[in-house]
Amino acid sequence: MPENTPLPGPGSRPVPAEPDGTLRSRRGSRKKRSRWIAGGAAAVLVIAAGVAVPLTLNDEGEPAGAAGVKVIEDQPDPLPPAPEFTYYNQVGPPAGSPLNAVESLSLQVGAETSGTSLPEGLVGLSLEATDLADPALSGDNPEMVQALSGLGKPLLRFGGNAVDRRFFWTSAGEPLPGNLKGDKAHPVRAVTPADLERVATLIEAVDGTVNLTVDLGNYDPARAADMAGHAARIFGDRLAGITVGNEPNGYPTNGLRDPSWTSDDYLVELKAYAEAIYAAAPEVKIIGPGVYTQPWWEPFTKVDLPQEKIFSFHHYPLSVCDGKADPYGEPTLANLVSQRIHDHGNGYREAALEPASAAGLETWITEAGVSACPGSNETTKTHASALWAADYALSGAEMGISRLSYHSSLITCTGGPPMSAICTGGDYLQPDGTVNERANYFGLSMVAEMAPGDFLQREENGGGLSHSYAVHHEDGSISVVIINANNPETDAQMEVNLELPARPLTAAMSQLTGPSYASEDGTLIDGGRTEAVPVAERLTLPGFEYGSTSQKFALTAGTVTVLNFTFQP
Repeated sequence: MPENTPLPGPGSRPVPAEPDGTLRSRRGSRKKRSRWIAGGAAAVLVIAAGVAVPLTLNDEGEPAGAAGVKVIEDQPDPLPPAPEFTYYNQVGPPAGSPLNAVESLSLQVGAETSGTSLPEGLVGLSLEATDLADPALSGDNPEMVQALSGLGKPLLRFGGNAVDRRFFWTSAGEPLPGNLKGDKAHPVRAVTPADLERVATLIEAVDGTVNLTVDLGNYDPARAADMAGHAARIFGDRLAGITVGNEPNGYPTNGLRDPSWTSDDYLVELKAYAEAIYAAAPEVKIIGPGVYTQPWWEPFTKVDLPQEKIFSFHHYPLSVCDGKADPYGEPTLANLVSQRIHDHGNGYREAALEPASAAGLETWITEAGVSACPGSNETTKTHASALWAADYALSGAEMGISRLSYHSSLITCTGGPPMSAICTGGDYLQPDGTVNERANYFGLSMVAEMAPGDFLQREENGGGLSHSYAVHHEDGSISVVIINANNPETDAQMEVNLELPARPLTAAMSQLTGPSYASEDGTLIDGGRTEAVPVAERLTLPGFEYGSTSQKFALTAGTVTVLNFTFQP
């Protein structure tokens, strides 16, 4: 992730412009839009939780395929008497403020799936490879276990700038080589099998998985294979795969390779690494190429390696640091809370999914964040970044992304990378053992708390700057997620007219809130700085109409709301 020094070439990352070159209004940007959203790049988002709606079965008594899964629309039996409900006390608009009206949102959730799914373990964190040596990453550290558990069953990816510059793997106790360079905040570190064993206790404690990166900057396939062999033994099935090098497309400009080095040269070196790793651990997958340059994507999907592959790429949409090449790609608050960043994210990921889908490869985003620009900017640590994080994760999943690792750091919150989802307490570089979560963490946590399931088709109209998603779960429940990204300081509550495909018996609610786009440390979930409570413990949507397929309610601006509907079996 961005440290206090730039990532390789952040300003060169492609940020497609709007077709008309304009920045859309923060409010009313989707007025009079009406369309069915049925998955793929055109999809919007929804969330998961608990409800019970039967599926249509095929002749063998099994659920029909994705396109044929249907929620039964009418229940032949009368509904049971309505129980007493305790309603959710939603935070309202600021008292006495002049509020701008927001066009109401009309949302119709269909009975058929879109063809994509919300997977288990979608959300994770990306950390520096040198963090493997940090004793804080242990199953015996309750602070770290609690923080990571708030992200569901996370994938921890270890890579970043460190892996090719100041990371040294050794299983033989060798001294650090003299060519590696670090500094006080980013020291050179050796990582050993004992470190992997300690990290494995953390992965076990949070029921997560791990993606390791080996050093390609300092060419040594045998050393990488040695690391892979130990990792396979120590992590077992929790080792999701190994990536060879971090952003190798940047090597010709950052000094790790000659300027004439190309993607073809990368593939030659990748094959040598893959063959050595296969000899040491044949069951371990190669995850790559882990780059942000589109011409490198398709060649990786077509390269012949002895082991299975997973396609991965990196994405920081607001990384035009000086704004000169594209003012809409500059990390400003106005860009972060625009419709354009949502549309850009979909377009960029659609382009990445195309070669991967053609090759039949699973697709991961192994490093992501709002911006790769160094230092602090007006998007960092803000409530707006929480709204973006939730939308980015859900829209990506609906498009077909199965893993997302948000780049973060274990450096202290004071003086550390301001875009990090987590950081440690204490004075600069003097961690006190505590782990703090920032706004973007809570946005990711809202998604991570959802149960897996299939995205449902839906039609939406109006809502200003808002995005919706719907998920049908294995137990028959349906989760509807509405991200009301309108301005919490100036915009009135948004009226929602929701049509469901069956008559609900319950409507559990969880909500992420914040006082303003720019607020720091003001993002809350259900009134606290913690993950959402389990679905069974959530309160009921205010205004819930028991047994009615038509639900009408209002949602405060600047919120992520997850509604969990259950139905009669």
